[in-house]
Amino acid sequence: MQAAQDHAQHQAQGQAEDPHGRDRAEDHGRDPEPRRGRPRSAAAERAILDAVVELLEAGEPLAGLSIERIARTAGVGKATIYRRWSGKEELFVDVLRDIEPADPTVSGTEGLADLRLLLESMRTRGLAQRSSVLLHNVFAQMKSHPKLWTEYQCTVIAPRRVAMLAAVQRAVDAGELRDDLDAELMDDLFLGPMLVRTVHRPDAPLPEDLADRIIGILLQGLAPKPQVTAGKPTTAPV
Repeated sequence: MQAAQDHAQHQAQGQAEDPHGRDRAEDHGRDPEPRRGRPRSAAAERAILDAVVELLEAGEPLAGLSIERIARTAGVGKATIYRRWSGKEELFVDVLRDIEPADPTVSGTEGLADLRLLLESMRTRGLAQRSSVLLHNVFAQMKSHPKLWTEYQCTVIAPRRVAMLAAVQRAVDAGELRDDLDAELMDDLFLGPMLVRTVHRPDAPLPEDLADRIIGILLQGLAPKPQVTAGKPTTAPV
C-alpha cells in the first residue's frame, strides 16, 4: 500500500516538473502560476537573450526566428518568454541593446560635458557596428521589418534624442550656448556630423577626438577668422 502511494506521489511530481527543472505546462505554452508577483529569473533572461544571439550568429534571419525556436534553444518554455516580453519585436530590441555598447550615464546637471558623453557614445556604437558582423546584419534586417524598426526607434532612439536635447538645453541655461537660437536646431547641428559619420558614411574615419572636434568647431563657428589689413581687422566677404 505504501509503495503504491509512493509511486503515485512520484508520478505526480514527474508531471509537474521534468528532469531539467522546467514546468511541463510551460513547455506547452501554459503558465502554471499567475504572472502577478512571480519573480523574474535573471538566469532565464540571460539564456533567452543568448539563445537569440546564438541563432543569429548561426545565420538564422530575424524573420525566421519564432518564439518556439528561441524557447527550445534557451531551454525554457514559451510562457517564460512571454512573461518578460510581449512579442518578438520587444525581445529583439532588448537583444540589440544587449549586444550594442551600453548607453553612457550622464550627470543630468552638466550641459556640454553631458553632450560630449552622448556624442562619444554615438561614435563607439558606430565603431561597434563596423566591427561586428552580427550588429551590421541585424540593423540591415531590422529596416525591412517595420514593426521592429518602429519599436527600436520608439524605445531606444527616441530616449537618446530626448537626452541629447536636454543636454543642449542645460548648456543654454548654463550660458555655454547662445540662448537666442532654437535648441532643437542646435541639437541637430551637434548630432548631424556624428550621425553622418557613423551611419551615412561607413568609410569615414571615427577618431577618438571626433566629439571634441565637432563641439569645438560649432562653438567657434564656420565663418572665416578676421583678417588684419593695414592694422585694421576685416572679415572676408560672405
